[in-house]
Amino acid sequence: MRHEDESQTKHQPGGGMPRITMLIFALAAGLSVANIYYAQPLLDAIAQDFGMSHASVGLVVTLTQIGYGLGLIFIVPLGDLVDRRRLILSQGILSVFALAAVATARTEAVLLASMVAMGLLAVVVQVLVSFAATLASPTERGKVVGMVTSGVVIGILAARFVAGVLADLGGWRAVYITSAVITLVMVGLLLRALPRQLSPDSSDTYAATLRSIPALFLSDRVLLVRGILALLSFAAFSTFWTALALPLSAAPFSYSHTQIGVFGLIGMAGAIAASGAGRLADRGYGQWTTGLSLALLLASWGLIALLPWSVPHLLIGVVLLDLAVQAVHVTNQSIIFERHPEACSRLVGGYMVFYSLGSATGAIAATVTYAQLGWFGVSALGVTFSAFALLTWAATRRLPVEEGGSGPFGKGASIKLDAR
Repeated sequence: MRHEDESQTKHQPGGGMPRITMLIFALAAGLSVANIYYAQPLLDAIAQDFGMSHASVGLVVTLTQIGYGLGLIFIVPLGDLVDRRRLILSQGILSVFALAAVATARTEAVLLASMVAMGLLAVVVQVLVSFAATLASPTERGKVVGMVTSGVVIGILAARFVAGVLADLGGWRAVYITSAVITLVMVGLLLRALPRQLSPDSSDTYAATLRSIPALFLSDRVLLVRGILALLSFAAFSTFWTALALPLSAAPFSYSHTQIGVFGLIGMAGAIAASGAGRLADRGYGQWTTGLSLALLLASWGLIALLPWSVPHLLIGVVLLDLAVQAVHVTNQSIIFERHPEACSRLVGGYMVFYSLGSATGAIAATVTYAQLGWFGVSALGVTFSAFALLTWAATRRLPVEEGGSGPFGKGASIKLDAR
């Protein structure tokens, strides 16, 4: 878009994105996404507070993801129509109120409704990702997306440790009170740090923009395949992290919230290691990076299944799982942004709907499966999601796709699905 290109050039003479700006984007993205993952290590405490069963407490995570999915559909695409800076700041302020509502909820209905609202507003992280992709030059887009997305995954994993520490110190409500304060501080930082841009010069209406999202994914097979891979890989990811607190908080482990949260910090090693996946996608190796990562994801469950007998093996599995999921996620986004750079907000909104569906499916399936079959059942569920993801990649690896993509936006840049 003309206005966005002009602003990008003003932002940095070389058309690139300054490293300090990338770091601020990554920090803000990580803090924002953490809000929807704080609940996972707190499910047992929340269940006791509201008198919920282990099977039904999964709704806390599932409804948050549903709210997140609605935000992806109805809020994120606005980034192609309005000033992204104002959109980000507005969502940040409203998130403060949603977090405060969660912290003060006294009934199950209020808690669940507040979780939906929090998830709805947490999609600010995806507006940040699409904004970063727009500011980046084409040759560094994968690197920039990789760094910002690493901030997202680190935020997801660190959320478990932070939530555990705060819950042990002041109860699970202290987690959301603290987050509300931090989010308010983050809004102040973004107010000073976000580059100013003119509004996009798109002539599309809001309704037309929303209609274009499914059209993009249905007409471009590469986008659809990447969405399916996101759904399956994040279903496996959510299966593990949602269920993990249940066996670890019970005998014979009886770990505290803080101890459970340490597992998230360990998983950060894998997330950080995967940041180079974007650079590989920039060089044309996105397909093989995806395939190897999905094979690693499947293998990680062999170690994760050993939890009842070996915590060290579980820790290795955690690192491998987070490395694999993050690498697939970064590669997916690098590829879809390269195909249609003029529609970054719509692309990330549509793509993350698959992500949200996968996360919600994994969350509710994990808690129900654990209640019926224990950790062995959870591991089998994770293997199933991971195996389907690997088979999907294998079946579509040589999918012939016309260079430039197709769909309502016409031909643009693309990544060939070669076998490199």
